[in-house]
Order: sequence, then structure tokens, then C-alpha cells
Amino acid sequence: MSIVIVGGHDRMHCRYKDICKKYGCKCKVFTQFPANFKNQIGSPDMLIVFTKTVAHKMVNIASEQAEKTGAVIKHCHSSSACALNEALEEYFSRAV
Repeated sequence: MSIVIVGGHDRMHCRYKDICKKYGCKCKVFTQFPANFKNQIGSPDMLIVFTKTVAHKMVNIASEQAEKTGAVIKHCHSSSACALNEALEEYFSRAV
């Protein structure tokens, strides 16, 4: 399973990846807006957006790409490790 995280804090980058790895997921984290963001997203199974710490333009592009690929979009107001755990727990409890 692949996950793309949009937003969050730079210092939490490794922590986000560790949490996703705990759930057996591959993860891409975008805390900053890269030049070719649209092409780097790919086709994830789930897209998590930390709404408090992300630019509107990033949200719009990520949502567009998620709709094209059929990815599940989860918006989290907080960008904490706990919020990511809850989002993944909710996704996997629905999948089972």
C-alpha cells in the first residue's frame, strides 16, 4: 500500500515515514512545495492532507491527482504523529 502525506512539519518527516512503515505502507512525504509536485505524487492508495500546515495550492493539486487515481483522501487538521496514527487506524479498520 502506498501513502502520500501532504503538509506537516519538516522535523516530523522521518517520524511520519516510521509510522507508515509500522502499518506496512510505503510513504512519500511532502512538507514543502516541490517544483513538479503534480508528477511526484504518483498514484497512491491513500492521500493524507495535514490542512493546518499546507498551502492551498498543494491541497488543490493533491486532491486533483487523488480523484484521477481513485485514492482515498483523509484531511487531518493536526499534523501530529497521533493524527497520522488515527488516520491510518481508521483506514485499515474500514478495509478489513
